Amino acid sequence: MTIDINELAERFTWVDYTVFGCMLAISAGIGIFYGVCGKKQNTSDFLMAGKSMTTFPVAMSLIASFMSAITLLGTPSEVYQFGFLYWLIGFSYFLVMPAAAYLYFPVFYELQVTSAYEYLERRFHRVVRYIGSFTFIIQMCLYMAIVVYAPALALAQVTGLNVYVSVSLICFVCIFYTTLGGMKAVLWTDAIQMIIMYGSMMFVIIKGAIDVGGFEYVWQKNVESGRAELVNFDPNPTTRHTFWTLIVGGYFTWITIYGVNQAQVQRYLCVQTKQMAINALWINLVGLFILMISCAFGGMVVYARYWDCDPVRSGVVSKGDQLFPLFVMDTLGQWYGLPGLFVAGIFSGALSTVSSGMNSLAAIVLEDYVKAGCCPDISEKKATLLSKALSLFFGLLTFALVFVAEQLGNVLSAALSIFGMVGGPLLGVFTLGMFFPWANSKGAFTGLLTSLVFMFWIGGGHQVARWNGQITFDRKETSIAGCNFNNTIGSGLPAVDTSPLVAEEEIEEPLSIYRLSYMWYSATGCFTVIVVGLLVSLVTGLQNVRTLDPRTLSPAIFWFKRFIPGIEGLGEDFTDEEEGLRAHQSSVSLGNINPGFDETVKEKYTPKSNGFSPEKESSKL
Repeated sequence: MTIDINELAERFTWVDYTVFGCMLAISAGIGIFYGVCGKKQNTSDFLMAGKSMTTFPVAMSLIASFMSAITLLGTPSEVYQFGFLYWLIGFSYFLVMPAAAYLYFPVFYELQVTSAYEYLERRFHRVVRYIGSFTFIIQMCLYMAIVVYAPALALAQVTGLNVYVSVSLICFVCIFYTTLGGMKAVLWTDAIQMIIMYGSMMFVIIKGAIDVGGFEYVWQKNVESGRAELVNFDPNPTTRHTFWTLIVGGYFTWITIYGVNQAQVQRYLCVQTKQMAINALWINLVGLFILMISCAFGGMVVYARYWDCDPVRSGVVSKGDQLFPLFVMDTLGQWYGLPGLFVAGIFSGALSTVSSGMNSLAAIVLEDYVKAGCCPDISEKKATLLSKALSLFFGLLTFALVFVAEQLGNVLSAALSIFGMVGGPLLGVFTLGMFFPWANSKGAFTGLLTSLVFMFWIGGGHQVARWNGQITFDRKETSIAGCNFNNTIGSGLPAVDTSPLVAEEEIEEPLSIYRLSYMWYSATGCFTVIVVGLLVSLVTGLQNVRTLDPRTLSPAIFWFKRFIPGIEGLGEDFTDEEEGLRAHQSSVSLGNINPGFDETVKEKYTPKSNGFSPEKESSKL
């Protein structure tokens, strides 16, 4: 097999640039439409789309927000290198979406918060709110920079698309339409970008499978190499991927996103009715599952193409994330416009993630640090202008951090792990508040800090052990027997040793806990908060459940109230004058329906007749 990387890069022609440019132009056009042609925006319009959105754009945006370009490129690479077992994570979604729709989302909907972290103040204390929101800000800024840089780097070598041009286009187009059009522009661009992502990935995978010999050929080659592994019930928590890590661990990993993440919670509250948000989650379940399985199958298609000439070992590409772009240019590059469609799909994933992050970070800072902190009486006009300024600031910060990320090298993988290490503790403190009425603010504060330190110790130790060669992962067998090294041209990389891969001798055995599968990070962080939080609450004095706001508890508490000891008189002495909170602080008025709707619709969906009410539910039991 002969692979000339320079020839492949030349296949990316002006037609492909035009297709890619059209996607960027459409995104910018939507921002202009909602920012200039639409009605004058207030804070509610900019951050929450005026609570006027319908199911479809919100469902598409939920998929797009965290189905980033890293996932679209990383999943095929994962399957190519480690096997098809990763497909099992798709089944964790069938646990995540019902839990998000019926256990977590109703709490935020009843409270009608703009910032998800306002919940932590209502349930615990303002300090817990600040810690949670600050942690999310750091997490999201790092993640957005990597989401932009990683795909740009992966595509640059294969398509010839300059890294700095790609990064600049993504960041500034994203800043333009997010700052100008607000949440409505973000949601509708997400919906269009999701269609582009789906269309490009599906076409590439199906066309690619047919070109390499058909679906049966693809499956057969992967069976022969041992990649077609459908299930592994190994109970060892240090095994990287098993049935348990991918489904149980995957549940905790994804519920951190769909249950309590600010970007997703903000979308839930943009719709007109509670049922629309639930419907969006169910549609999201189907779309997310199909896309994940398709990307996993894409990895099998890539292997069927390069089964006898591994591009990484032969030096054609330098890292696994470049395998899928290489496959596209190698097999479909002669079709004018298809590489451009693929690049548009990949960068759609980056755009949707970054725009979601910018808007959610603006909401966090405005609600948690301005309205609940330094300027509680800020006017509506100033709040709207500040929201746009904050969105612009976080967009420029993402652009700056991209160039920092460029210098990090292998630290990129460590920075990605931070997303998992932070998500677990944040999930834990929300779960502690919603499912354990006896937990107090001291327990939440101590549990959250303890969990963050513990998870960074585990994750940091794991990364150091990997860099030192103490932890390695067994990759599936690859071959270079079919490579024509006289004609296979790399990209200026050093010569690659083409002998069979041999595991390096371990210098020193790392701590066993450092070997914990990264898929268990969220679960470990969550349970650490719960256990420490409950123990500290027990020692310092349990929360008086009679004075607790019933709206801060999950509906599950009221479903099973008769079976739960110690919650007699729950909420009976609660008064709606929480310390430090004012009714006028939130950017969005309380209630289930956007005030802009007509009265007949508003009456139909008032909380009394259609919304969840803890008092009503408890009276039934």
